[in-house]
Amino acid sequence: MAVLLLAEVNSGELSMDATAKAVTAAKSLGDVTVLCAGASAAAAGETAATIDGVAKVLVAEDASLGHRLAEATADLIVSLAGDYSHIVAPATTDAKNIMPRVAALLDVMVISDVSGVVDADTFERPIYAGNAIQTVKSSDATKVVTIRTSTFDAAGAGGSAPVETIDTPAASGLSEWVEDKIAESDRPDLTSAKIVVSGGRGVGSEENFAIVEKLADKLGAAVGASRAAVDSGYAPNDWQVGQTGKVVAPDLYIAIGISGAIQHLAGMKDSKIIVAINKDEEAPIFQVADYGLVADLFDAVPELEKALS
Repeated sequence: MAVLLLAEVNSGELSMDATAKAVTAAKSLGDVTVLCAGASAAAAGETAATIDGVAKVLVAEDASLGHRLAEATADLIVSLAGDYSHIVAPATTDAKNIMPRVAALLDVMVISDVSGVVDADTFERPIYAGNAIQTVKSSDATKVVTIRTSTFDAAGAGGSAPVETIDTPAASGLSEWVEDKIAESDRPDLTSAKIVVSGGRGVGSEENFAIVEKLADKLGAAVGASRAAVDSGYAPNDWQVGQTGKVVAPDLYIAIGISGAIQHLAGMKDSKIIVAINKDEEAPIFQVADYGLVADLFDAVPELEKALS
């Protein structure tokens, strides 16, 4: 069987972490061909070729594939679909926009957030905010799958797959780019960071959220937030961790002023070490924490930051 894997390409660069983890899941299904698509994707294709387990790399460059437009990318994938039994992608924001469109155009189901591969037809995925695992068996001729990368290790480097440049179908014109608004940050990406420091409703205000950011910067960590903190305007939406936000699995997750609602736990409970700081000793976050500190965060976090200095 042959697998087409849509690589995560941003501004012409390959997101190595997300793509390499998706390769780990995909190579158990068959020979993996990686598709790098974008207005500029050649450099990403060369990087993808070095991932262990990749048999071939396809590079598609066209202005219509730039600016993360899902329609053009979906049309490209569908034009290639006849050669593959599986079409997969890491379950990133872009793929969650593209892959349902691919499935609809192929008239098949999309199997999202796969956390385990049983065989070529059977997959496991979390449901009920991660409290149960659903086993899904598909009889579709083409399986369209997104991979929850937090549950897979990244494939190693050392590969030398051939790279081929392919043509792009004519743009459908269903969507057009207006503008990008990009927040610049020196912090690591939230979904691939080794350390994440998150704040919740207990932080109290947008101004007070600086206490979370200072600790994160001290640790070289990414900054996260609970949905309650985002909805209250304390933190931007792209920091949200949880069932309706981003799923993370860092080596260290520090939850500050987060009660631990089930929706938040679904997005971070696979973290290797969880540290919780909350003044409510009955907070649900302590049920999943490896280390818990019952204390006022406004006393504890500055002390922790001081100790790290």
